[in-house]
Amino acid sequence: MQQDENDFGKKTEDDRWERKALETIALAAITEQRRSRRWGIFFKLLGFAYLSLILAFVIDWGQTERLADGQKFTALVNLSGVIQDNGDANAENIISALQAVYEDKHTAGVILRINSPGGSPVQAGMINDEIHRLRRLHPTIPLHVVVEDVCASGGYYVAVAADKIFVDKASIVGSIGVLMDGFGFTGTMEKLGVERRLLTAGENKGFLDPFSPQTPQHKEYALRMLGEIHAQFIDVVRRGRGQRLKETPEMFSGLMWSGAKSIEMGLADGYGTVESVARDVIKAEEIRDFTVKPNIAEKFAKRLGADMAEGMVNAVSRVTVH
Repeated sequence: MQQDENDFGKKTEDDRWERKALETIALAAITEQRRSRRWGIFFKLLGFAYLSLILAFVIDWGQTERLADGQKFTALVNLSGVIQDNGDANAENIISALQAVYEDKHTAGVILRINSPGGSPVQAGMINDEIHRLRRLHPTIPLHVVVEDVCASGGYYVAVAADKIFVDKASIVGSIGVLMDGFGFTGTMEKLGVERRLLTAGENKGFLDPFSPQTPQHKEYALRMLGEIHAQFIDVVRRGRGQRLKETPEMFSGLMWSGAKSIEMGLADGYGTVESVARDVIKAEEIRDFTVKPNIAEKFAKRLGADMAEGMVNAVSRVTVH
């Protein structure tokens, strides 16, 4: 009887030891599989990065090889969308691209492709000024604008700095005017029984506040300011287009015209696309795109920065100094 109990205890201890050994082996195998998987992912990512680097080098080398014999190309810069400081079509991006274009010794000519309804007169003015500066520094390198769907307001403000403007017959061109828009909520507030409590230091600090009644004095001041900016716009157009303009009373009224009509009025010079202008006007059929293209990380950073800035503005919105 005692012998049977001893044998049973020995078998139980043996079973427990075997189970632990199996568990240890299994855990070691799982750990090794995980480690191998992690290293596999790492080496795959490393290989992808290496391949991307090689591919980028090969592409760049290929371009260098093509241009090493002195072959000239047409440089392309795109201005697309609303011209504004926090958008892709801002002065910094466009100016950086244009400067890079003129620094390249293989540039035969420049095409600025515009598809924009306008935007900030300040941003448009900065681009216009830089185009004039670069053209003065590099008089042998022409810069032409090619209009696609629309080149209006601030877009046209930029375009008139070019040597020539080419359009499609159905393009929309013009809108040489300035606007300041907003809303007034005073009637709605009265109906809802809402009282506006605005405290200011400075009699005109509440200028154009949408929750306060518009005064004749403030309206007159705003119109004078818009008229001043409009006069600047007209002057830029006249200097840029010169004797080509066939002025009419409505030319600077804010109206827009088709591409065909804009040629008749001297707002544009002729029909053309990026390819036809490069081939037939600049005489350099090869086109290289110098447009600044923000990557995903930059867009995320800008969006994050904008959200943080908005939060800070909201936090201090009760007291502001301009």
